[in-house]
Amino acid sequence: MTARPLTTIGFDADDTLWQNEHYYRLTEEHFTRLLADFAEGAKISERLLEAEKRNLAHYGFGIKGFTLSMIETAIEITEGKVPASVIAKILDTGRDLLSHPVETLPHVRDTLETLAGKYLLVLITKGDLFDQERKLAQSGLGDYFDAIEIVSDKTAVTYRRIFSKVGDGPERAMMVGNSLKSDIVPAIAAGSYGVFVPHELTWVLERVEEPKDAPRFRRIVHLGELHGLIDGLH
Repeated sequence: MTARPLTTIGFDADDTLWQNEHYYRLTEEHFTRLLADFAEGAKISERLLEAEKRNLAHYGFGIKGFTLSMIETAIEITEGKVPASVIAKILDTGRDLLSHPVETLPHVRDTLETLAGKYLLVLITKGDLFDQERKLAQSGLGDYFDAIEIVSDKTAVTYRRIFSKVGDGPERAMMVGNSLKSDIVPAIAAGSYGVFVPHELTWVLERVEEPKDAPRFRRIVHLGELHGLIDGLH
């Protein structure tokens, strides 16, 4: 009997299973309004992005690092004159991000219900540990997954390690997500299938070109198409 080509499916969380970037965008808009007396909104956003890039190596991904980057940007934009009251409001916006409601995306629950039990399902997400655990708990999706992996970054090494530990190795695994940079390209480099599910909002630091020539690259419009794609592999 020929072994099944696919036994394990990894899912990204933010903007694949539930909304996330939407809340960051709203927070950034509020942040630019707080500093409107010191610079134009586009300039503030540009400086914030630069701070985020610098700080990724220090704070990692997630809300806490984003909040610290906002504070750093406020200090830079105002040349150290930012009022303490504005810093307090920035901290408040960061706390608000940590308590935003969890809104699952279309087709998520039906898709997980269909695949659970047929395949090993693994949630693979990066970001702040407490925040990701909170969102997973509030989503009510945790029981569908055989394993949960909250990681500091997603690389080919990450996927090889997880799919070898949880499943039958990366060659018999698939990663599904909205980020080409984090979910798709490194998973394919590890030897897995990479299924790209575009989201209308994607953080600029997660954007790269689609690996269209990669034999294991797939693209679907929404998660409702995933089961049919998987059936086509068998």
